[in-house]
Amino acid sequence: MSDFIKQKLWEIIVLNTSAQEAEWLRQKSTSSPMELMTGFVAVPRSVSKKIISIPAQVQSELNAAIKGFSVENWSLARLSRVWLLTQLDSSDKEAYVKNIETLFDTAEMNELVALYSALPLLAYPEQWLFRATDAVRSNMGFVFDAIALRNPYPEMHFSELAWNQLVLKTIFNDKPVHLIEGLGNRANEKLAATLSDFAHERWAAGRSVPSQVWRLVGKYINEALLPDMEHLFQSNDPADRKAAALACSESDFPAAKDLLARYGDLEKSVKSGSLNWAELEY
Repeated sequence: MSDFIKQKLWEIIVLNTSAQEAEWLRQKSTSSPMELMTGFVAVPRSVSKKIISIPAQVQSELNAAIKGFSVENWSLARLSRVWLLTQLDSSDKEAYVKNIETLFDTAEMNELVALYSALPLLAYPEQWLFRATDAVRSNMGFVFDAIALRNPYPEMHFSELAWNQLVLKTIFNDKPVHLIEGLGNRANEKLAATLSDFAHERWAAGRSVPSQVWRLVGKYINEALLPDMEHLFQSNDPADRKAAALACSESDFPAAKDLLARYGDLEKSVKSGSLNWAELEY
């Protein structure tokens, strides 16, 4: 963990804490590992749970240091816990891993949220892969969100299978798919085929499919997936038609380009840039 990241997190903390809160955190950060871990648990008793405010410049610097890392909409307690974790001495790998594992094993929900939020910052990132993939199976919504949304760890470390499971559960739970970091970089053919199957099941049941699903399919449109685009273009929902246009525009499959050309207004909107995936985010 770079000193730069620690410094930037501390800058945000100082901007959002009272002098008393900041001093309590400073004292805990320089104490023994056991006292620091005890402080991690005790944070809500000494630090406010308010939502932090972040200078745009500081958030930009954080994102430049670790692509996709964001503390946006975090509570002060969550940020303080993550910062305390960055103060743990990582020079002794065995002791460091044991301390973090102890926190995981004894954590309640909000503590788990902080631990999963901190994964991109922890030393020995490969050590936490089981914990991270296990969080994808969590039934605690806030815990799932902490690993799935605005967290660059899955993009950097998940296998294709684990990544696809994360994306699918995000969709099943009707979460904002566009907040998954690395969504475009980790798109893959297997995921596209699975999403097509998912869409067919939804349509057969008379249910809709989130339009953001199709941003993961465009590059992989083929003979099997082209009928999905035709279905979307024929939908009464404008979002479906826009999603089909955007997906086809990203495809190298000639039939997809020909299909898009039949919907001139949408094709023009895509080419001009006035229609993009951001319009379909929620």
